[in-house]
Amino acid sequence: MKELPTPTFPFSQLGAWEWCQALWPAPLHRTKTITVPAVAPAPANEVPQPAGGGISVSWARHQDEVRAAQRLRYEVFAGEMGARLDTPLEGHDVDLFDDFCEHLLVRDEPTGQVIGTYRVLTPAQARRVGSTYSDTEFDLTRLRDLRERMVELGRSCVHAEHRQGGVILALWGALAAFMNRNRLDTMIGCASIPMRHKGVSSGDAAASIWRQLSATHMAPIQYHVQPRLPLPVNRLDDRLDVEPPALIKGYLRLGAKVLGPPAWDPDFNSADLPMLMRIEDLPARYRKHFLGD
Repeated sequence: MKELPTPTFPFSQLGAWEWCQALWPAPLHRTKTITVPAVAPAPANEVPQPAGGGISVSWARHQDEVRAAQRLRYEVFAGEMGARLDTPLEGHDVDLFDDFCEHLLVRDEPTGQVIGTYRVLTPAQARRVGSTYSDTEFDLTRLRDLRERMVELGRSCVHAEHRQGGVILALWGALAAFMNRNRLDTMIGCASIPMRHKGVSSGDAAASIWRQLSATHMAPIQYHVQPRLPLPVNRLDDRLDVEPPALIKGYLRLGAKVLGPPAWDPDFNSADLPMLMRIEDLPARYRKHFLGD
């Protein structure tokens, strides 16, 4: 089996079930990306850490573990969401960034099945591949001063039978440990809004969510970015009374900000919002939970 780069940070014990409900009260779907800096190697003998509730968190160390994450992604993105994936391996969601990323896995302990995943692209690996995934959807010029302290998180998904909150909390617990260990301060990424609302394919729901969040959760103007393929929000009905997807609401509770108007991703038939979160904006109760402050 092909060996992968040594994972870059250890794992912390995770919090109680009530935190899952507070952060992610509804079923989770797909998001594509969030961003953090150069990292210290993890101990070579690191083993998966129990996260409670019969799940464990670990980093992929071999190609077969990455393949398990890619199969889950394909099942969720193509099987459930109908995404059109240009993949070289049937039944797997594979793109050019995967070989440059580290892959965080949550497993169901009784079966060993991968039931949740994120991929992590560090600044050094982003330089090697030439960009982040987010750069393909947005002009990130205004974030240039943050790049040395940014890691991109992407392709987040959770198995359909495990969307009660515990899996995403396990992923975030491990990512918080990564940030704390390496003194990181910023994350960015693309959060997806499905283009179907009440069974109808349109961008009205995404336009309405953008209108709501642009009034309440915008980042400072110096961090605003522009989509390369904009969703035509001015030609859509933005008056719908619709809530953001559960994962976006979770990010907002953690202090995340929106960086600009949504891009349209035709392959995933979604509108993607660019989002940024800084550790200094994390509410005190979440800092204590995730970082022990």
